[in-house]
Amino acid sequence: MRILPLLCALLLMLQQAGLSLARGSPQDCERRGGFCSRGSCPPGIGRIGICSEQDFCCRRRWYP
Repeated sequence: MRILPLLCALLLMLQQAGLSLARGSPQDCERRGGFCSRGSCPPGIGRIGICSEQDFCCRRRWYP
């Protein structure tokens, strides 16, 4: 039973981190620092969500 609160906290952190492709609007995408791209994201740009059925929310990957 002591592991249950840890699992709940882990699930909450994963959800807040946006590890899943969240379906949203173009406005949601822009709030996350991204842009909508039809079909796929350009090379070097990561997919962070979904704007619509055909558009993906993309954001530049940051390399150290």
